[in-house]
Amino acid sequence: MSEIRLAAETRTEFGKGAARRARRAGLVPGVVYGHGHAPVHLNLPGHDLMMALKTPNALLVVPIEGKDEYVLPKAVQREAIKRTIEHVDLLLVKRGEKVTVEVPVHTEGELAAGGNLLEHVLQALPVEAEATHLPEAVTVSVEGLEAGASVLAKDIVLPAGVALAVEADAVVLQVIAAQAAPVEDEAAEGAEA
Repeated sequence: MSEIRLAAETRTEFGKGAARRARRAGLVPGVVYGHGHAPVHLNLPGHDLMMALKTPNALLVVPIEGKDEYVLPKAVQREAIKRTIEHVDLLLVKRGEKVTVEVPVHTEGELAAGGNLLEHVLQALPVEAEATHLPEAVTVSVEGLEAGASVLAKDIVLPAGVALAVEADAVVLQVIAAQAAPVEDEAAEGAEA
């Protein structure tokens, strides 16, 4: 995964009024914490941050106290209607450090014939990987799976250096038989009348 550089400036004003002024200026208030350091309050460019967060588990590089630091988005607060980013919490990480993140599960292939349905029990798979080598997604083949089949976490092929952070027997995907509506028998209804 590539790193995304964002310009950031240290925040000196706090509270609702300061946050509103920052948002009007196109900035998003945020806080960086981790590794036993005191939290650092930042203003980040809103549009650039929004574009960066379209990538799951984006590794961001922000200047903190004159030094570029790696951070991962931990919590993103969005406005309810417009879905604009209101605030972001960032976790400070170091190169080589292992972190636990949730990676989206994508599927490929067609299920066996018969109108079966694929249920995503886990939309995202918890994995542990080096902070600078996080996978964007994992892909699972469902080619030819029939009703009753399931894909467990241990069945998913992970990239090198990535380990499961969930029980190996956890169900990730399962195939469900299509439920047909009961057909009413007109002859049986006529006999009862």
